[in-house]
Amino acid sequence: MKKLKGKINVKVEKTSDGFSAYAENYDVFTTASNSTELYSNLIEALNLLLEDAEQFVTKNELQLQFDLKQFFQHYSVLNAVVLAERIGMNPTLLSQYVRGKKVPSKKQLSRIMSGINEIGKELSDLNFTD
Repeated sequence: MKKLKGKINVKVEKTSDGFSAYAENYDVFTTASNSTELYSNLIEALNLLLEDAEQFVTKNELQLQFDLKQFFQHYSVLNAVVLAERIGMNPTLLSQYVRGKKVPSKKQLSRIMSGINEIGKELSDLNFTD
């Protein structure tokens, strides 16, 4: 068995009881109550689909894609105003993106994602003192 090369784009939507996800170009759909279960379900379904081709996927090959509004609803711990200030974006503009009043350009989405990734990296590198 060979590991699949490249990334599989997975559209994720927040539902009332968890998530639904669709793997583009693979006709794989699943639901889950949390992100850990979502990854597990996606990997299992994709590996069943790829079994005849003698290929397999891991979490590393999955690229989850959230709608910006749903992302901020799910990760409500992130403050959009503070993020906007941190990345040098007008807080009102980011708020309009988050509420779905305006649609961000690819450049703006990249700017927002870079800021979120930077915060995630900082948090993953932290340790608390005793």
